Amino acid sequence: MSSTLTIELPDDVLTGLQREPGELADELRLAAAVKWYELGRVSQGKAAQIAGMGRAAFLDALARFRVSPFQETADDVVSFVKDNG
Repeated sequence: MSSTLTIELPDDVLTGLQREPGELADELRLAAAVKWYELGRVSQGKAAQIAGMGRAAFLDALARFRVSPFQETADDVVSFVKDNG
């Protein structure tokens, strides 16, 4: 099952970005998926699904957006090492 969302944007946004509505929709889906992944709200697999791409392509997109593919923080790693080291 899927849902459709409608977003109203001024016409000059599409013109200014030089994008067709479908292209902009794809970019918005990817940007949302990357940000939600970065915030830890969704997994890599779910983010890739939101973006409408495979996981490998999503990992490439993370690199383009300069977002780490790892959701663990430095504090998480230090805690893990302390607890298991």
